[in-house]
Amino acid sequence: MPIVETNNLTKVYGGKFTAVDHISFQVEEGEIFGFLGPNGAGKTTTVHMLCTLTEITEGEAKVAGIDVRKQPDEVRKKIGLVPQDISVDDELTARENMELHGKLYHMPKSLINKRIPELLEVVELTEWENALVKTFSGGMRRRLEIAEGLMHRPDILFLDEPTLGLDPTSRASIWEYMRSLNKEGITIFMTTHYMDEADKLCDRIAIIDYGKIVGIGTPEELKGMLGGDIITVNANDREAFLNHIKNLDFVTEILPQEDGIRITVNRGETAIPKLFREANKIGVDIESISLNRPTLDDVFIKFTGRSLREEKTDRIELFKRMMLMKRRRK
Repeated sequence: MPIVETNNLTKVYGGKFTAVDHISFQVEEGEIFGFLGPNGAGKTTTVHMLCTLTEITEGEAKVAGIDVRKQPDEVRKKIGLVPQDISVDDELTARENMELHGKLYHMPKSLINKRIPELLEVVELTEWENALVKTFSGGMRRRLEIAEGLMHRPDILFLDEPTLGLDPTSRASIWEYMRSLNKEGITIFMTTHYMDEADKLCDRIAIIDYGKIVGIGTPEELKGMLGGDIITVNANDREAFLNHIKNLDFVTEILPQEDGIRITVNRGETAIPKLFREANKIGVDIESISLNRPTLDDVFIKFTGRSLREEKTDRIELFKRMMLMKRRRK
């Protein structure tokens, strides 16, 4: 049963900039669903619309069967949100932060007092219950925010870039908490630009780029769309080699990239010696060659023509800066 449903969900800023462009998808109850894409792709904007923080420009969205536009207050009762930016108060203790969160949700004091120790134990912060948050590491703050998001027992927990800026140990710790929460029946909707995070954690993934969903499925389904192994080749005469191999029967797809020519083949082990032989035929030297099984980055390249690793521009922030400059000129 879908716990999130969208139909042509759209967000336009300033009447011109389309941050989310008519996307339709469903999140099934009990799954970990990931939104994978570069900064500025529309991930956070989508979460903000689903969590009633940003007005929908066009389209429809339901969370836990409730229309986001018509009944935003009812939606808020059903969701938990851990935002991208740390939101816990540094000058309060862990317990005080959680008490404040419970009061904002109009939880009875008795229930607040019951839930705080339970959740602090879940995120392994029991011994820091009365410590000021300003003494916490980034990973500890993120764990506290997850505990806060669970205070009112939400049906679905939204995590926006939950491990952004964390060290590898803290990231692994957050992953474990997410898995344990999901096993307890909590649906998780997470955004990320980390491919390993999406691959290892998510039951299904939607790849989003420039506000559009370009692919959706399980990690294995998405990687299976490539239809083979990936060989990356650098040659001393790139154009000659590219033109020569494009009609070879064992090559299913060729995509020139900055880091070399990416070639999709059915069986990488047997294709590599063939590529060397073909290069020798035309007097081209292969300077480097590597074989990899398909990754989500390869899937992103297939759909967009560029690597997710290389994507740096935050389009929304760029748009905001442009608008600010225009106002200043006035």
